[in-house]
Amino acid sequence: MKIKNLELKNNIFLAPMAGVTDKAFRQITKPFGPGLMYTEMVSGKGLFYKNKKTADLLAAEDFEKPVAVQLFGHEPQILGEIAEKSLEFGAELLDINMGCPAPKIVNNGDGSALSKNPALAGEIISAVVDAVSGAVPVTVKIRKGWDETSVNAVEMAKVAEDSGAAAVTVHGRTREQFYSGKADLDIIKAVKTALSIPVIGNGDITDGESAKRMLDYTGCDGIMIGRGAQGNPWVFREVIHFLETGKRLAPPTILERAEKMEEHLSLLVLYKGEHRGIQEARKHMAWYIKGMKGGARLREIINRAESKNDMLGVIDSIRTLVG
Repeated sequence: MKIKNLELKNNIFLAPMAGVTDKAFRQITKPFGPGLMYTEMVSGKGLFYKNKKTADLLAAEDFEKPVAVQLFGHEPQILGEIAEKSLEFGAELLDINMGCPAPKIVNNGDGSALSKNPALAGEIISAVVDAVSGAVPVTVKIRKGWDETSVNAVEMAKVAEDSGAAAVTVHGRTREQFYSGKADLDIIKAVKTALSIPVIGNGDITDGESAKRMLDYTGCDGIMIGRGAQGNPWVFREVIHFLETGKRLAPPTILERAEKMEEHLSLLVLYKGEHRGIQEARKHMAWYIKGMKGGARLREIINRAESKNDMLGVIDSIRTLVG
């Protein structure tokens, strides 16, 4: 797949997820084959005011590439000024978040709040496109709309295209839905029909079948996997294999899950230190054991873990399930 001047090995992308798609997560995921990975959502204002924590979110290594940076904010001038700054961190694509439903984002006028103001959305996109002067593609991620009475994804997507965006990602839910209910494939199809630039479908992709259904039904050019990759980096290998062969791969074994948990844990501690690394590992470890026998009891132990050794003890107990 190609987005403007960026050539990608496939059209299966890892979605940007705040508090999830950090460097450790991307390092775990990369070997499973996504064509493009995104950093966590990064505050434009945070970068503008040289917030170190914000800048740390952009840290990427050569082995991860291609890597996209997703920015959020609502002030065209600030986003334009920091867009060029983002390139210093090695970003090969800049995405503007206009779909995040989180209250702390929306209440500041960012994320999904921009669906209420397409004119401002267009100003933001134009400012970022002008700032990078074609050095990298600029894309936009939107939702179906604010709620069912204001479905305007097609309008927002057309504004994005007219403002210079190189591609648009559509999550098939409204802001009001957050992540409940089912993603609306019809709205993604409508956006694809309306645009001449690539459209990426997002929502409810958890395996090969759901990926194929999204691509076949909507005609979209690519797909983006978010929550389906939490605790499940194997989903990319599964989707790619299914799209190529029409056949399912066997799910990861308990031992494979345990090995990946240990690797992920070690990376979190390496990059963030033991205290913070363990805190952040809790949610990841819980995702890995979802659906596993005795999962509820294991989650309780995971949430009480205070050290790397505590967490390794949980992983070792998972390995004993095989015997």
